[in-house]
Amino acid sequence: MERRRALAAGTGLIAGAFLPLAGASRTAAAAPAYTNPVIWQDFADIDVIRVGATYYASASTMHYSPGAPVLRSYDLVNWEIAGHSVPVLDFGAKYDLNGARGYVRGIWASSLAYRPSNRTFYWLGQIDFARTYVYTATDVEGPWSRLTTISTPYYDAGLLVDTDDTLYVAYGNTTISVAQLSPDGRNQVRTQQVFTTPSSVGTLEGARFYKINGQYYIFVTRPANGQYILKSSGGPFGPYTMRQVLLDLRGPIPGGGVPHQGGLVQTQGGAWYYMAFVDAYPGGRMPALAPVTWTPDGWPVVQLVNGAWGTSYPTPAVPTPPRQVIPMTGVDTFDGTRLKPRWEWNHNPDNAKWSVGNGLTLRTATVTNDLYWTRNTLTHRIQGPTSTATALLDFSAMRDGDRAGLALLRDSSAWIGVKHDGGATRVAMVNGLTMDGNWNTTGTGTEVASAPVSGGRIWLRASADIRPGAARPGTFSYSTDGTNFTRLGPAFSLGNDWRFFMGYRFALFNHATRALGGAVRVSRFELSTP
Repeated sequence: MERRRALAAGTGLIAGAFLPLAGASRTAAAAPAYTNPVIWQDFADIDVIRVGATYYASASTMHYSPGAPVLRSYDLVNWEIAGHSVPVLDFGAKYDLNGARGYVRGIWASSLAYRPSNRTFYWLGQIDFARTYVYTATDVEGPWSRLTTISTPYYDAGLLVDTDDTLYVAYGNTTISVAQLSPDGRNQVRTQQVFTTPSSVGTLEGARFYKINGQYYIFVTRPANGQYILKSSGGPFGPYTMRQVLLDLRGPIPGGGVPHQGGLVQTQGGAWYYMAFVDAYPGGRMPALAPVTWTPDGWPVVQLVNGAWGTSYPTPAVPTPPRQVIPMTGVDTFDGTRLKPRWEWNHNPDNAKWSVGNGLTLRTATVTNDLYWTRNTLTHRIQGPTSTATALLDFSAMRDGDRAGLALLRDSSAWIGVKHDGGATRVAMVNGLTMDGNWNTTGTGTEVASAPVSGGRIWLRASADIRPGAARPGTFSYSTDGTNFTRLGPAFSLGNDWRFFMGYRFALFNHATRALGGAVRVSRFELSTP
């Protein structure tokens, strides 16, 4: 509950599918293994589904735009970013950095589902505790469009497509309710409270809604250390009984938290898995996967290794993938006509001020001395446990007072970049960019090291250690030839507090402090691991 106070989450199971008995999932005999986390990047509040031979997952993105990324996998272990369910955060000026800011608001704990009757994907989530939005697409890569707005804010929603094609939503915090939607999914036709969390448990939220073997299940989280399940044999509106799935379970990431708030999914072969996230700041919340078996009376059991969520399990038995997924690391030269889905803007961008094709061009869109108010700051998740981002920056079109570079961005930030002042340019390392607990800027940064540069282009590098359990170092360096890098400034401490929710990101930015008109071009970005 404290997490939500700090602020003011499908189907994919084969409905009516056979329930394997306890122990019926594949054993470890001579099987290849995967390791957790299956994704060492920040993807939280996971909803995971299967459509045919393909798995999809959705995650929270808060104030980043586009929102609600859709991940795709063919084996539950190797994932790629396929698209985003919410193309633009058109929920008010604060998501445009226009007189207000939407930090730690926006897209979280939403739901992804697939409706076979019309071959359509549905994304459903509430925004700002005010109303619920539904987006649809026939392909997760898009285009996604808004289907409807519903006046009831479905807090931490889970969307179920029932076997008779009826749409239901489970939602709530402590008091769990179920809503029935109209056949076209545009309106609420009924809502009813179905469960009140016992005081001995505390808070339950993060609902996921399933129908399995004729019974209804609502999978709910006790933040941030437990997972429970509600089961009804009497229909979607209950009555429901509750059972604990896990509590204070040791997780697979040293220094990280308890796996929780994810979803259940069944493979083509009938095996079940639970994909959760692990609090692992400063990097964020990392997806982890574990097999699930079922008791004879229909309750899920997470399979443990030495009393803990395993760091390794046998790889799911699935058909050979049709292709390899696109890596979440590697080089981007910003070719084509649009950004790769690995990228998300800090709030909505000013689309007149950026372009891709021959690299990424960022024209100044904001006059400010505050990076947290800077529009068109483009972010990329950090790959754990440690990784390095290197950007080749052409700064020849910068104007007087402009600032452009590569940041480690969160509520406490630092950056390396080019400052153009009085006809001269220098590369600088700046730290001390900070926010308070209400996400107001408390520090706009202090230059702590610099060196003169010329020639019009420079390689900027940021390295980040995001292993959880403590504050970790981030370092910055630059190069004039792309080969020999010079360290600049002291190590920056990446804080590991959870209250900003999103983890640290690499961020490319360009802003003016005097007047608009300048531009930079990033011709190459590389995310690499040791």
